Amino acid sequence: MARIYLSATRQSSGKTAVSIGIAAALRARGLSVQPFKKGPDYIDPMWISRAAQHPCFNLDFHTMSPTEIRSVYGQHVRHADFTLIEGTKGLFDGLDFTGEDSNAALAKLLKTPVVLVVDARGMTRGVVPLILGHQQFDSDILLAGIILNNLGGSRHESKLRAALDHYTDIPVIGAILRDRRMEMTMRHLGLMPSNEAEDADKRITALQSCIEDNVDLDTLVETARQAPAPPFETLAKPSITAKPDVRIGIARDSAFGFYYPDDLEQLTELGATLVPINTMESNRLPDVDGLLIGGGFPETHLEALESNRALREAIREAIQAGMPCYAECGGLMYLARSITWNGRQFEMVGAIDGDVVMHPRPIGKGYTRLEETQHHPWPVTSVSHSTVYNAHEFHYSEIVNLPANTVFAYRVLRGMGVNGDSDGIVHNNLLACYCHLRQFGGSQWCERFVNTIRQHTQRPGVPTARVGS
Repeated sequence: MARIYLSATRQSSGKTAVSIGIAAALRARGLSVQPFKKGPDYIDPMWISRAAQHPCFNLDFHTMSPTEIRSVYGQHVRHADFTLIEGTKGLFDGLDFTGEDSNAALAKLLKTPVVLVVDARGMTRGVVPLILGHQQFDSDILLAGIILNNLGGSRHESKLRAALDHYTDIPVIGAILRDRRMEMTMRHLGLMPSNEAEDADKRITALQSCIEDNVDLDTLVETARQAPAPPFETLAKPSITAKPDVRIGIARDSAFGFYYPDDLEQLTELGATLVPINTMESNRLPDVDGLLIGGGFPETHLEALESNRALREAIREAIQAGMPCYAECGGLMYLARSITWNGRQFEMVGAIDGDVVMHPRPIGKGYTRLEETQHHPWPVTSVSHSTVYNAHEFHYSEIVNLPANTVFAYRVLRGMGVNGDSDGIVHNNLLACYCHLRQFGGSQWCERFVNTIRQHTQRPGVPTARVGS
């Protein structure tokens, strides 16, 4: 089973652009490419998914157990000709100084050979101790190849190749000169998501072309084929309904697109039909029983979101009528009364009695740990459920002017959430969080949310909040 772990010596070495280009180039050769991304990330996986034409699944030590990681990995690689895992930051980087959550640890857990992307700007012979250090620091890592990036020219490339060939036994699989085709569009919070980039397919084609010109894809594939048999584990699946019986409206457009594909798969397996909603173009809610509004960048679409008054009012009325709704980060922002950015205020849905303000620096960033309060609106449905679990957050905004009697579903044990102490605003059957959950590590959010919707729509004597029929 051909697979590689694409890592780097440090952050911002260009490995995401390389990953996208490799996925597109191998797909163009007729290979079925299954991508994965280490850690809690939405934007890189969106690009790689688009390049590979397969969903990119996240593998994260902090929100998943090793068993869950191996299970998700094993579940999705069986159909693939080539598996590509993109790391984060450097090969040995992580929160834990022992390296238990590092890229190296994940590569070892999945028995996957590592190809290092090296930003070689300003380097010649000095690349050798860098590579030897990586090779010797952990002898259990199979360092199988190097892709040199940001080279100054053919002469620079020759010097690096000669030094590496003389002092190391690690092959150089690719050497990429500084090339405008490798540039990715950055914005105020980092890389622009592919669902917002109008030229996304053109950018992917450019990355593919650059990789085809500068990386030995035959050697890359052959290296990937030398990987040992991967470890597979199977987790027990939740009980699955005989047929779909609830409909969840999901915000999916250029403003909202941060969803984990395995969570969406889980919602479907649990009996939910996901009905896409464009928050800027749809003027009414479709026929749905619940709403899911994930993360994204509503601040870059404020005029369009405000202009769609009909949908904003329909969402507010549905939530007021008791329709179950789950919102994360950007979704929370959208459901507030207003969002203020760069001195301008825009009206939003108004289902949450508070106002969002954007700041130039992060308010909450990184891993979080949550403990449920007695106000959590979702019933527990599984013995594997835990009341304390890990999540993550990344927001430059805060919500202000909340009433003193605001009810919260979580105490924040680590992180920021809404105010440093609490997260998960509860109103009727709405749960709105700054933190992002995973259907792993004890949260079981997908199963609990679907069952909440199911109970609400079937509760005797209570009129349904389904709209759009």
